Amino acid sequence: MLTEERHRKIIEWLERDGLVKSQDLIQWLDSSESTIRRDLQELENLQMLERVHGGAKRPQHLEQELGMFEKSSKNVQQKKMIAEYAAESITKGDVIYLDAGTTTSEMIPFLKNRTITVVTNSVGLAARLVEAQIATIVLGGRIKLTTDAVVGSQALEQLKQYRFNKAFMGMNGVHLDSGYSTPDPEEAILKRTAIQQSEEAFVLVDHSKFNQTSFVSVASLSAASILTDTCPLVIHDQITEQTTLKEVSV
Repeated sequence: MLTEERHRKIIEWLERDGLVKSQDLIQWLDSSESTIRRDLQELENLQMLERVHGGAKRPQHLEQELGMFEKSSKNVQQKKMIAEYAAESITKGDVIYLDAGTTTSEMIPFLKNRTITVVTNSVGLAARLVEAQIATIVLGGRIKLTTDAVVGSQALEQLKQYRFNKAFMGMNGVHLDSGYSTPDPEEAILKRTAIQQSEEAFVLVDHSKFNQTSFVSVASLSAASILTDTCPLVIHDQITEQTTLKEVSV
């Protein structure tokens, strides 16, 4: 098993149970004691876990990925304003990528009956897009239940076939040093690929996502423009040195 895959599984178990034993990891991952010891050390260096006697525990600061319902109830008005502004940038005939997420989902009412094509990795968003009479392509693959996102190698290979005029992305973290990040490695590679396949990419985030870092880096800040309600003043100038920033008044 590859190192990245072991790390992903360890983090998944920690997120689920809060604590894992080294002996269990040796058995579950079919790895040697020295390999597991090294994995735990590397993840601790990344501040993704805290080693304890006989295993590891989830650190207090590690971001828990919320489900779609929990996410959708946070900063609702800000998300709608950001989404409306994002939709205004779309022109007739555009082929766009709409990432799974609560802020990107708020764009759909502003796209109704538009002559565009939308590719998405969300089954839920795809259904709403069809209801809004929008030409829609949904990626195929495994559905991640917590975020409604389609992930996996099948989705990735399909995504690589497409080119987009614009991509609208959700992110869990926006940080000066670590750039854009998200908790899940499989979602991260889809996000990264969608950005690379697009002429223009936009990250839609509210103010709560700044100065946050999740498990997996997606891209540098320069890879996409940021659409937000407000950016903290202490990092505003440094952000604008790296990328285009648009703040939408609420």
